[in-house]
Amino acid sequence: MSEQDKDKTSETVKNLSNNPNWERETLEKLAFSALKEQRAKRRWGIFFKSLYLAMFVFIFWQAFDMGEKDGDSVSKHTAVIEIDGVIDSSKNSAEKSVIPALNRAFSDKGSVGVILRINSPGGSPVQAGMINDEIVRLRQQYPEKPVYVVVHEICASGAYYVAAAADKIYVNKASIVGSIGVLINGFGFTGAMEKLGIERRLMVAGSNKGFMDPFSPQSEKHKAYAQKMLNEVHDQFIQVVRKGRGNRLKETPETFSGLFWSGAKAVEMGLADDYGTVDSVARDVLKAEDTVDYTERDSLRDKVLKNFGASVGEGAVKSATDWSSAVLK
Repeated sequence: MSEQDKDKTSETVKNLSNNPNWERETLEKLAFSALKEQRAKRRWGIFFKSLYLAMFVFIFWQAFDMGEKDGDSVSKHTAVIEIDGVIDSSKNSAEKSVIPALNRAFSDKGSVGVILRINSPGGSPVQAGMINDEIVRLRQQYPEKPVYVVVHEICASGAYYVAAAADKIYVNKASIVGSIGVLINGFGFTGAMEKLGIERRLMVAGSNKGFMDPFSPQSEKHKAYAQKMLNEVHDQFIQVVRKGRGNRLKETPETFSGLFWSGAKAVEMGLADDYGTVDSVARDVLKAEDTVDYTERDSLRDKVLKNFGASVGEGAVKSATDWSSAVLK
């Protein structure tokens, strides 16, 4: 043993001899250290058990969903797809939600026809146009399978843009139908800014980059340009309705004015064909009373994994923090 080690040992013995409770303190430190280690091990054990459970749930629901979505239904049925709420790039997205559902519904050998149950005030003309185009394409690819729209509370604006592609449109007498128009809305704050003494400092590269800025005056040039663009999109809407409804449409000066009507009036104007519900159309028109819902929704697996993943992530962070704390101490 070196002289340095001997000195350290002597100093330690001296300190212990000066502290009559050294045995008790040493035992307490060892006990606390062991307790911290046990807690850390237990938390890591819970974390890994949760992880294994999450993997099991994922595999189970993956298999469950594959069984639901893959393959053709054996029995004869009516395919139903819901469009509920605003048509935009999130919930009722053309590419992520409606179009995949349409393709599954048409391609299923067991489906005899497709019903779009619509309850929507409209939304994006781009999304609505994409859905309309896909319905037209699928009708040509599967001419033996009709597609009908059943309006619930409302089918207006972009929602009617979608409905116009169907073979027939069924409504309730009190449904709201129409609003064949396009709009751009916003606010102008220039008057309020002047009263409050607020100066707008806007710098642009490109003379029209500040177009539609609510804090700048609206020029006649920009107003005319916006109106021209609205008229162009409105004309596209009109052509889609005329093509979809054909000779059934009884045009008046009000038809494409942006007004909306009751379901009863819509039938009278040729904007809709008849009264009906999903059940009545499936039973009496398609002669396939059994319905299968093809609407794209978050599966139970996805919901479980989202909630469970958040819990596991939180537990992992807490366990890692506790472990680090135990090690550092």
